[in-house]
Amino acid sequence: MAGHTLHKGSTTDGLIPQAASSIVDRGVDLAAFNELCQGQYSALVAELRAKGWPQDPQNFARFEPSRPAGNPSVCGGDAFGNAVFTKVAPGGAARFALPDDGTAEKRNMLCVPLSDGTSTRFCTTHITTSQAFNVAQLEFVREKLEDYHAKGETVLIAGDFNAQPNYGRLNSFYAPSADTPNNPNNTGRYRELDDADPDQCPGYGEWTADGTPGVTPPCGGFAKIDLIFVRESALAGPYSADSLGISTACTGLAACSDHRILVGKVTVA
Repeated sequence: MAGHTLHKGSTTDGLIPQAASSIVDRGVDLAAFNELCQGQYSALVAELRAKGWPQDPQNFARFEPSRPAGNPSVCGGDAFGNAVFTKVAPGGAARFALPDDGTAEKRNMLCVPLSDGTSTRFCTTHITTSQAFNVAQLEFVREKLEDYHAKGETVLIAGDFNAQPNYGRLNSFYAPSADTPNNPNNTGRYRELDDADPDQCPGYGEWTADGTPGVTPPCGGFAKIDLIFVRESALAGPYSADSLGISTACTGLAACSDHRILVGKVTVA
């Protein structure tokens, strides 16, 4: 979302209606945001409520700060962090601090169960760019996903992993069935919703970041670091994802974000 970096916490530059319309117009059931200022979160809650998107207008969103309120140089003094929105009312949020990378931004993992009787849980996270701590945070997240599975829950997680699919550090996420020349040597239990598109770097997927952090992607071009994972054993049919172009409708900005929207479709058992 780049809520501070690009928008400086603004709720009036067109970002909020663009984000809400993207959710509503596409019939999205679950949405995750990273780098969102708390004022923008509150404005998005109000916008989605006004558009009639949630089934329960009083219970459909959760926020977890990675930087607290009070610093006027970040989000105009607002807190800054991650958020999830669910069309079906969520239960109580689980909030996990990731291994501390020593920076001012305290990375976290935010998860909510859905109150629809399906034992489904939706999570988001924003992994550090620090090479020294990226692996530790990824493994923390993966272990939490495994814990939920052991308890009989089906988990979907979407977020900025700051690691490309072909990186060895994600081998413990991707299932061996996802192996391709673009993403080999996998040992995990998950599929990423954009890993099977035959037209978009099979096994890797379509780029999401406006730039090429880290090594050059296996198919060239920009990097994919935004991912949606589902446990392979929970898949109940075909799945897919698309990386969408970044809106240019925000006032005074060339683009509304520095990452593309990643939209996925999946049915889980």
